[in-house]
Amino acid sequence: MSLERALELAERGQGGTRPNPIVGAVIVRDGVVVGEGWHERAGGPHAEVRALEAAGERARGGTLYVTLEPCAHHGRTPPCVEAVLAAGLERVVVGALDPDTRVDGRGLARLREAGVKVELASPEVEWRARVQNEAYRTWVRRGRPFVTLKLAATLDGRVTVPSSRWVTGEASRRLVHELRAGSDAVAVGMGTVRADAPSLAARGVGAARQPRRLAFGRGPLPEGSELELRPGSLQAELAQLAGEGVQSVLLEGGPTLATAFLAAELVDKLLLFVAPRLAGEGPRLLGALPHPVELLRLEARPVGDDVLLSAYVHEP
Repeated sequence: MSLERALELAERGQGGTRPNPIVGAVIVRDGVVVGEGWHERAGGPHAEVRALEAAGERARGGTLYVTLEPCAHHGRTPPCVEAVLAAGLERVVVGALDPDTRVDGRGLARLREAGVKVELASPEVEWRARVQNEAYRTWVRRGRPFVTLKLAATLDGRVTVPSSRWVTGEASRRLVHELRAGSDAVAVGMGTVRADAPSLAARGVGAARQPRRLAFGRGPLPEGSELELRPGSLQAELAQLAGEGVQSVLLEGGPTLATAFLAAELVDKLLLFVAPRLAGEGPRLLGALPHPVELLRLEARPVGDDVLLSAYVHEP
């Protein structure tokens, strides 16, 4: 349960830690929580240090539960493993390893060398800890943003409905605005730009900041468009965006762009909103793919009258 609490605490850092991951930590001694902490902002104390400060001398002989492997390198702050060792903790339970090559097992190795008992979370909790930082993990490991492909379709696989502006219902459309608000960038293709002139802004959800709004493809953009044109290859553009600190992209393009990203193996997560309607005609969800795409960890849940199917193409 202490790792569950640490996952809850980590969420308090959402939006403030970039480019760092969000992390939560709980210290328990003799069955009692003696310290809690989370990473609030980049350059500030890490979650482990904040929990240790809250615990003080009560940390000695206790157990640290932390959602991400403690760092073992000097960055903007000192190594967390050294603070853990100095505090005299006897046991550390970690939610997930840190994919950063400066850490990636080194933190746990240092703790073991010093005689600290180290444990990894159960597979279920470890998965939750990875998902919590899925964008960060992909940005670090693959050198590109985590790409979520959002699609909306009728039960017969059409992406438009005759005489209707919308495919899905109001609840689904609101959720898309929440997804935009939680993404570093939102993108469409030039076909969508020319057909719909989308703004791609996150509206009506109290967004703390607006995502960057992108158009992949060759221009020109229509006069007055506020989108950023990204005319290069998808791989090159994603690499450049990663270098600019973009960790997550929500892809909202039509069938052409969705097919291109899937064919290039650049989609990490799929979100498919399915509306309880039969269009009978219109463009289909995807074009031809060079090979089948296996989906992992498929889940389904209702969103208003629609159903949201979510799955991973690449696990974080």
